[in-house]
Amino acid sequence: MSLDVNGITVRLGGQNVLTEVALSVPDGAMVGLLGPNGSGKSTLLRALWHALAPERGAVLVDGADVAALPTREVARRIGVLTQDDGTDARYTVRQVVETGRLPHRRLLGADDTPGDPVGEALRRAGAVEFADRRIDTLSGGQRQRVLAARTLAQATPVVLLDEPTNHLDLAAQHDLLALFRRLRVTVVAALHDLNLAATYCDELHLLDAGRLVASGTPDDVLTPERIGAVFGVAAAITTNPLTGTRAVHLGPRHETGSTS
Repeated sequence: MSLDVNGITVRLGGQNVLTEVALSVPDGAMVGLLGPNGSGKSTLLRALWHALAPERGAVLVDGADVAALPTREVARRIGVLTQDDGTDARYTVRQVVETGRLPHRRLLGADDTPGDPVGEALRRAGAVEFADRRIDTLSGGQRQRVLAARTLAQATPVVLLDEPTNHLDLAAQHDLLALFRRLRVTVVAALHDLNLAATYCDELHLLDAGRLVASGTPDDVLTPERIGAVFGVAAAITTNPLTGTRAVHLGPRHETGSTS
């Protein structure tokens, strides 16, 4: 299922947070949103699932305007892993993951999906061992696995990830991104780590001060000059010998020169 962002502008507090952002996400692609803090990554994700309404422009999912779809239908098409989920601390892990199935339940609450989608989501996210614990007893990394399991349980053709590797150790970061990539659904992920983005994303979109400043493959977008201009650091680019993808090395701009 494809996503198209048609020149959206989002205003918050009387100021433009996004200005005329236009991009397309092909069906089945994993796409990364990059940019410094305050660049508009999370705002763009919120606009994609209509948690924020653009002042101008539109977001289309498979050609349908998200703003015109019923909330339940949006939830059937788009799953979201956010940073601040507001989960009730009294819920058990299993109860949290079960909420991912709500869009698929019929009027009387029955879920006709064959098998055990909640149990399978817990297994794939590595959260089975604490399925019966309350969410407020978990570490940050364990909680992130639970929220990922809830998104997996929702079983949508489009998934939005807002800093999904927060609180995760190195192995878990790679496991989580590899898992969502293997789903072969359309994924849009806001990421801070340029090397994770280069490793797992088919395409990258770079935001700066609410504007889209570069789009393309990791090789196209992650150049020393562009990284220096947007992030204010020096960058050197090599090839990761383990993955064959772009490897970004960063340092203070006043101490390290940029090479390509």
